[in-house]
Amino acid sequence: MQEYFDKAIELAKLGVKNLEGGPFGAVVVKNNKIVGYGNNKVLKEKDPTAHAEVIAIRDACKKLNTHDLTDCVIYSTSEPCPMCLSAIIWANIKEIYFASNHKEVAKIGFRDDMIYNYLANKEKNILAIHQIENKKCQELLENYNQELY
Repeated sequence: MQEYFDKAIELAKLGVKNLEGGPFGAVVVKNNKIVGYGNNKVLKEKDPTAHAEVIAIRDACKKLNTHDLTDCVIYSTSEPCPMCLSAIIWANIKEIYFASNHKEVAKIGFRDDMIYNYLANKEKNILAIHQIENKKCQELLENYNQELY
């Protein structure tokens, strides 16, 4: 386990050194082998979704030629934010190991707490959400062929 954290830490440090993004690294492991590597690349890619866990998931999916990372484990230097947690769930990863938590991350200026509070209905003023009725959108769902999965 320590070797996976060591690699994630190495990736995080490299990303900070190269001004790619925040101090975060992650690896995806399958059968005791690292199959995906990621560090925060938000600044480099000018992409707010380029978090370490998402980058590691994308890398693993590409290398394994699948969207399904069942039987994989993810190791991250920090607790995954809600977006990354969702990506982990969508990838079918069933196990996460992380070091620092979201409260520690908040102390250095990252806003994960704001999103956790929003999801817990404690923060209302960060996003306005509107659902509208649209028959063409409903048709998309009704005509979707589930055999793709």
